[in-house]
Amino acid sequence: MRAPALSLAIALTVSGAPALAGDLTLDTDAIDAVFARYDHDDGPGCALGIIHDGELVVARGYGMASLEHGIPNGPRSVFRIGSTAKQFTAACAALAEQEGHLSLEDDIREHLPEMPDYGEPITIRNLLNHTSGIRDYLGLMGLSGLRTEDYYDDDALAMIARQRELNFAPGTQHLYSNSGYFLISVILHRATGVSLVAFARTRIFEPLGMRDTHYHDSHRIIVPRRSEGYSPGPDGRWEIDRTTLPMVGDGGVFTTVEDLLLWDRNFYEPTVGGEALLEALHTQGVLDDGSELDYALGLGIDTYRGLRVVAHGGAFVGYRAEMMRFPDERVSIICLGNTSAINPSALCRDVAEVILAGSFLDDVPTPVSAAAEAPADPREPFTGAIEGDLSGVYMGEADGAIFEIETDPGGVQVASGGRVMRLVALTATSFAPKDARVPGGLTFERATDEVPWTAHLDRGNGPQRLSLHIPWDSAFMSIEDYAGRYYSPELDAWWTLEPTAVGLTLSVAGSPWGPAAPLGLDRFESAAGQIVFERDPFHELTGFRLQSGRVQNLHFARKSD
Repeated sequence: MRAPALSLAIALTVSGAPALAGDLTLDTDAIDAVFARYDHDDGPGCALGIIHDGELVVARGYGMASLEHGIPNGPRSVFRIGSTAKQFTAACAALAEQEGHLSLEDDIREHLPEMPDYGEPITIRNLLNHTSGIRDYLGLMGLSGLRTEDYYDDDALAMIARQRELNFAPGTQHLYSNSGYFLISVILHRATGVSLVAFARTRIFEPLGMRDTHYHDSHRIIVPRRSEGYSPGPDGRWEIDRTTLPMVGDGGVFTTVEDLLLWDRNFYEPTVGGEALLEALHTQGVLDDGSELDYALGLGIDTYRGLRVVAHGGAFVGYRAEMMRFPDERVSIICLGNTSAINPSALCRDVAEVILAGSFLDDVPTPVSAAAEAPADPREPFTGAIEGDLSGVYMGEADGAIFEIETDPGGVQVASGGRVMRLVALTATSFAPKDARVPGGLTFERATDEVPWTAHLDRGNGPQRLSLHIPWDSAFMSIEDYAGRYYSPELDAWWTLEPTAVGLTLSVAGSPWGPAAPLGLDRFESAAGQIVFERDPFHELTGFRLQSGRVQNLHFARKSD
């Protein structure tokens, strides 16, 4: 069921706006067609807002905000927006810096002394850019056996502080982690003396008139006009999908399309924070090696079909959200969903295809004149013999990806996931692209004749270590060898692995988690991630490391009791 549109214009051509690269077309029939599968009165859906030049030119609701009470979604329905809230947390950090409470370059241990010393400082900016290396607390909680329906508060900070290792050294990589923004909320509270809830209310929401927006730090708070979150149940029927978690910073904001209009205006006429806030929020992160990220402070910086885009999505329990801004066109598209079965980012792009059809830039081919003037510099041909036993199936040690490597007299071919890379030989064990200007390469090494080959592969995005893959062979590998109880002090949780006819079955904190299938020697794949077993010098199993997305290298020790 669609809520009445705020604008009933079939089409609108905007003129006299020099920042507009073409016509803005508001074909509401075409827009409604994008959301047709949510335009019903027996399921949840979303609210849509289209902003142009500071005005909400289209505001619609699709589907139901409450299936229990028969209330449709609309532009004043209040949604949880998941990680789309990170831009508000980042703005609070930037405002706190303006007020002198902290610096984004502070070592977080100045504000969080309970955090371990990892040997290198982690700055507040690292947290905001997702370059801290700190493991994601939601992932950690899940791996310990807790669910989003369970209540934990101070436990989250304790869990993060219990981690003795990082995913990577601070500043060397970018890996999204909710821990960083949750820790920002703690830092802000300690540095300013007020909670993030109060700070955001008095510095952002109230000054901008965002009356229906708040950080939701208690599941007991009554939210007028709340759009309930839903997920499909096992029998196909809709179920309410809520959380009791009170943590904020990484998420926790409830808001409306109409309130987000007021926030969007601040990006063009900043009454809150001034130009300094806009500059801070749009400053993209930079890794230690100088490479620039497409992530700034709570905002992704990208392009879509030739146009600049500033955006951030969100997903938590039964809610999904996206706020996508095309700043040069002064156009923003907001989609707030109340079902886990919706993809607002894709829907916003579909809407952009309708309203910005006249603004997209044609794909510009890569100029060939420069290449013609500076022909490729071929590598010097290698005249020696390539090692004959390099070919084989290799596995990425970090993520378990499979690579098929084949050598021939002239070089090597690397195939993985449908992508093939051809390299020429530089030495008997090192290879590189034929064009010296193209980054990447492959080198092989082994310590002794008895140790299988390892490889270091760079496909233009940094080196990755590969090991020669030994496939599972039940003739000489015993499942029973891996069975047992394992403990992680960082999770303070027990995992149990039990043998089955085809592999292992995993239980976490006494709850079944399903099978763990063998991939090869000492490596299993499970719903929790890849389990990579470790052995002592006598080849006895001592534990394993878990590789699980935003939680890497988590150690479990084997226990005999």
